[in-house]
Amino acid sequence: MDLGRFPIISILEDMLEVPEEYNEKSRNNPSRAYMRDAKAMAATPADVIEHPNAYAFVVDMPGIKGDEIKVQVENENVLVVSGERKRESKENEGVKYVRMERRMGKFMRKFQLPENADLEKISAVCHDGVLKVTVQKLPPPEPKKPKTIQVQVA
Repeated sequence: MDLGRFPIISILEDMLEVPEEYNEKSRNNPSRAYMRDAKAMAATPADVIEHPNAYAFVVDMPGIKGDEIKVQVENENVLVVSGERKRESKENEGVKYVRMERRMGKFMRKFQLPENADLEKISAVCHDGVLKVTVQKLPPPEPKKPKTIQVQVA
């Protein structure tokens, strides 16, 4: 009997933090890494703006310092913004959280870059908790001029 087919087993494995390598092939549900990444992407809102000469990706990053944010280009056309928001480690005796609504943990967003994105001209600036990644556009290709062929008289 294959216990990996029962959803309750995979839920228990997740709760008990069973290593993903163990029994991963018999599980029919998405891996914890996939689910973690999906949650991180869903919880990171962003705006994408097209300007005449560039694309701007604006991502809210409240409480995160610029040096804690990673901006990368993967697979030559995917812009990845990632990092981690950590909970304050100040623990005083007798102090407890009454409500915890701010999301902590890893975050990530992936954006498919258009063909005319200039991967050599990407800049990122974080100001007042807002990250702005600017990707310049490649200049449009010059129109081909018609080729004139000299007609020879025979």
